[in-house]
Amino acid sequence: MASAPQGAPRHPSPGDGWVECACGRRHWGLHGAAGLLLARRSPEGSGWDVVLQHRALWSDQGGTWGIPGGARAPGESAVEAALREAGEEAGIDPGSVRVLGSQVLDHGSWSYTTVRAEAVGPLEPRPTDAESLEIAWVATHAVADRPLLTAFAAAWPGLRAQVEGSAPVA
Repeated sequence: MASAPQGAPRHPSPGDGWVECACGRRHWGLHGAAGLLLARRSPEGSGWDVVLQHRALWSDQGGTWGIPGGARAPGESAVEAALREAGEEAGIDPGSVRVLGSQVLDHGSWSYTTVRAEAVGPLEPRPTDAESLEIAWVATHAVADRPLLTAFAAAWPGLRAQVEGSAPVA
């Protein structure tokens, strides 16, 4: 199994490791990976906010923004992994979340599942481990103004449409 990136705190999981992908990149997660795109109506009610994670500098594409997520454990569903990772990295209680659907980026030998959910209870996301520099509710119209993780930036227009209600959930 490959090790975590240099400088990363060690809390190894059975799913941790790099996969050399047919797409020419390497991806984190021996069994794939998943993340939670959590949305809520903005406090003033005029739009939507999503939880974003400012990624630790030592991580892959460190310093960029994306959603809390990470490697799936053996036998763990994408929803279970996304909720676990959101709890570990952003203090998100699964009991305050309603899962709405998911979208899979499938590379054959590796996949990433974005689990879309809405906040149904009080939530104050915050950095709860060393993988997060910052956790913030960000208005959907302002997400693309931040330096985004490459894959998240590519997926954001379609995900934004889903969050804002103009595209169906897969």
